[in-house]
Amino acid sequence: MINEDKIQKFERIAEKRVSDTLKKMQLIGNLANKNNYDYTDKHVKQIIETLENELKLLKNKFAEESSERTTEFKFK
Repeated sequence: MINEDKIQKFERIAEKRVSDTLKKMQLIGNLANKNNYDYTDKHVKQIIETLENELKLLKNKFAEESSERTTEFKFK
């Protein structure tokens, strides 16, 4: 039987972390405003690829334990 306390803890923490992530992604989206920022297609590609790769790792993590990750992003 699944421990309800663990489910409640998961839901509480997941809701906070996903909400925080959505807010951060919206802030990244704000960088698209050409009135405030200059950027190249290369910049955009690197950002999108980095986020997509992390999302793939996240999906795999729920399927199985795995992979090295980074919490830092730097333009190459």
